[in-house]
Amino acid sequence: MAGSDQPSGTSWTILFACWLLVAVSTAGSLFFSHVMGFAPCILCWYQRIFLFPLVLILAAGLFPLDRGVVRYALPLAVAGWLVALYHNLLYSGVIPKSIQPCSQGVSCTEKYIDLFGFVTIPMLSLLSFTTVITLLFVLKRRMP
Repeated sequence: MAGSDQPSGTSWTILFACWLLVAVSTAGSLFFSHVMGFAPCILCWYQRIFLFPLVLILAAGLFPLDRGVVRYALPLAVAGWLVALYHNLLYSGVIPKSIQPCSQGVSCTEKYIDLFGFVTIPMLSLLSFTTVITLLFVLKRRMP
């Protein structure tokens, strides 16, 4: 009997890891803006729009384990990843400044943090969304 429960337990753990990651990412985003005083740019706001609902969606999929949660979470994570990728390309100078969406307000290329010479806030967002998408694909393959 314990062997038949194992795939469900592992799936729950993977889903919990996804939830934990988006919860920490949300807390980090709020910490940067409200505690550190870093004003979010328009692309940061779009990424938040895709990130924040994931905290609730993934939590709802945990109790009880909902096999359909990937169907709801994956589109948000992929959309957030695309915005984060665009933000990183803009930040690194691959996309020219002439087509920046941040023409008013906070610049999308403002350097608030630069850890190890390459880890920036847009990079943290891209890594977070990439990890969530990877875990959701693993979960999708595990769940019938």
